[in-house]
Amino acid sequence: MFRPLLAIGFGIFIAISSFAAQAQNRDSGQEKKFEVRSSVGDLHVGNDADARRAGLPLYPGSRLRHDQENSDAANVGVLTEAFGFKLVVAKYDSDDAPGKVIDFYRDKLKKYGKVLECRSQKHGGDVNVHDDDKDSKGSKELKCEGDNTGPVTELKVGTEDNQHVVAIEPNDGHSGSTFALVYVHAHGKQGDI
Repeated sequence: MFRPLLAIGFGIFIAISSFAAQAQNRDSGQEKKFEVRSSVGDLHVGNDADARRAGLPLYPGSRLRHDQENSDAANVGVLTEAFGFKLVVAKYDSDDAPGKVIDFYRDKLKKYGKVLECRSQKHGGDVNVHDDDKDSKGSKELKCEGDNTGPVTELKVGTEDNQHVVAIEPNDGHSGSTFALVYVHAHGKQGDI
């Protein structure tokens, strides 16, 4: 039952995001968000994502990235009696080398548990959410996917249902680095977001 509800939530998110992107002036510099509160549940879709909403401090001197590929950050929340889902994604630039950013976030992520360090070819890789209650009673541990090689370092902590991920890579053609902060929290009837 969780999987169809999650699919409906993502369908709503895509439809609202498309509508909002067409209706808003990109140059306004204002936060854009759409909220629905009802007796059935609540929905929040907005570009009001940042490091704080991802549960992490902002790396000193970094700047929110605004480009064609990442024109807005994403903050999505769906909460009903049957399930809840929260996704926060924010992408930043820093003038510092990737190693410094990695060291900073490796230390900051420790408050959430054991930090897993993975390598991948690109960020925006796999963020898995455990959605089949038949497999186990608890959420699955995070793991590195693929051959664990590439220029992107992913720091992961938590479980598939409740995870923080920081993906750091060298900045294309410039000195410094680019990094994405991701927070995912999902639950069935047993938890709160």
